[in-house]
Amino acid sequence: MPDGITLLTGNANKPLAIKVSENLGIPLTDATVSTFSDGEIMIQINENIRGSDVFVIQPTCQPINHNIMELLLMIDALKRASARRITAVIPYYGYARQDRKVQPRVPISSKLIADLLTAAGTNRILTIDLHAAQIQGFFNIPVDHLYAAPILHDYFKGHQFENLVIVSPDAGGVERARAFAKRLKASLAIIDKRREAKNISKIMNVVGDVKDRDAVILDDMIDTAGTISQAADAIKGSGARKVFAACTHAVLSGSAVQRINDSSLEEVIATDTIPLGDKIHNCKKLKVLTISALLAEAIKRIHYESSVSSLFH
Repeated sequence: MPDGITLLTGNANKPLAIKVSENLGIPLTDATVSTFSDGEIMIQINENIRGSDVFVIQPTCQPINHNIMELLLMIDALKRASARRITAVIPYYGYARQDRKVQPRVPISSKLIADLLTAAGTNRILTIDLHAAQIQGFFNIPVDHLYAAPILHDYFKGHQFENLVIVSPDAGGVERARAFAKRLKASLAIIDKRREAKNISKIMNVVGDVKDRDAVILDDMIDTAGTISQAADAIKGSGARKVFAACTHAVLSGSAVQRINDSSLEEVIATDTIPLGDKIHNCKKLKVLTISALLAEAIKRIHYESSVSSLFH
């Protein structure tokens, strides 16, 4: 049990926080995180944390705005309770897709969230698979950006595939897919995607050879599952034997579960950065891997001021 570490969680993903706690051998700090009848959030830390190195585990997933506000208020409470250092552990960083101005008169929302976290009193950020790595530059505090790829790699390495090909669902994910393919000694293919409207995309072409191969579509997140299900159909239509999908963040909003169940995907592998609740039972093709050991090791290394970079491998 590392000395001096304090673990705290809100209501966003308590099961993950409990797993991290068990990995570290440190109990979660007693805190009240509740809501008044008018919707206001009430926070109270019920233990002395003066001088502690505090890690607040809170993904900003659905309900996004509520969970962000919980996180900000917890950080403010910790700052006022004289915590020595406050690290926001955000396995899933909400608003990450709004990282630039794609049209006039729109906000850069992920930058605003970064500013809010810093203003609240956060000293450090620990997160996993940001939608765009350059979001790290929105912070003027240290950011430890981890990747779930080693966990996904270990899972797929234990499976037998025929002529494996890793598929990027769009041009933006090519770098991620190429690195993953290199580790698995697999070939690479790319989906040529045209986005017609927000949360709506149309698959056009499969660039690369997938005929008579097992294909794994790799992405950072699956939201409505429109892209991933269309990509699976396009790959299958190009002659692939079996099609799998893997992602870090299973947002699974709207009709995503139904789309996955109805698609030509054999299996969808995701991590538990986001709590899935009944979706695990409703989506018969979903396999969830935990990132709790990765987070626990990163927390320990941050606390002892040792290198975190080796966790990238």
